[in-house]
Amino acid sequence: MQSETLVYLNGEFVPKSEAKISVFDHGLLYGDGVFEGIRAFGGSVFKLKEHVDRLYQSAACIELEIPMERERMVETVTETLRRNNLRDSYIRLVVTRGTGDMSVNPASCGEGTVFVITEPVASSTFPKDPRVLKTVITSVRRDPVDSTSHEIKSLNYLNSVLAVLEANRAKVDYPVMLDHRGFVSEGSTMNIFLVKDGTIITPPSS
Repeated sequence: MQSETLVYLNGEFVPKSEAKISVFDHGLLYGDGVFEGIRAFGGSVFKLKEHVDRLYQSAACIELEIPMERERMVETVTETLRRNNLRDSYIRLVVTRGTGDMSVNPASCGEGTVFVITEPVASSTFPKDPRVLKTVITSVRRDPVDSTSHEIKSLNYLNSVLAVLEANRAKVDYPVMLDHRGFVSEGSTMNIFLVKDGTIITPPSS
C-alpha cells in the first residue's frame, strides 16, 4: 500500500517527503516561475488542456522555456493522479526558471524545474453551509494591471497572502480585494460574481 503521496519532479515520481528543489532555484529566490491550480472531479480533470495552454502562455510572457511538450504535460498531470489513486483532487502544476546564481538575472539558470502536486480536496476550505460566507473588504489593494501583468499566473502571490492574513485577523472566511481606484476587483484567489436583476456579472479583466 502506498504510504504517501507521489510528486512528479523533473521526470521522476518521488514521495512527498523527498520532493525537493535547490535553494538556488529562481522560483524560490525571486518567484520566477508560473503555475496552474487545477481541479479533478470524479477522475476527470476540469479543462486540463485549457489550463496547460494558459501555463505555456504565461511562460511565454516571461520568456521561460518549459522543457516539455504540451501533450507530455497533459499526460504527466493525469499520470500523477493515477499513481496517487485520486479522483477528487486539487492539482498544482508548477514550472520555475530553474537553478542559477544569486543574481536576479535569469541568464544564469539552466533548464526549468517542473513539478506536479496532487492532493485530496480539503473539506475545510469553506464553511459547511455554502450559503453563508463571512468576508471583509481588505485594506490590501490588488496590484494594478500596469504594475504586474495579470495575464501571467506567476509564483509571486504575496499580494494575496497579505490579504488573507488580514482576513485571518478579522476572523472571517475570505477577503474581498479592491483595485487601486477603490472598485471591487476579486478575492485573494477567486473571482467574485454578482447576481443583479437575474444576470451574473463580474468585474472586467481590465
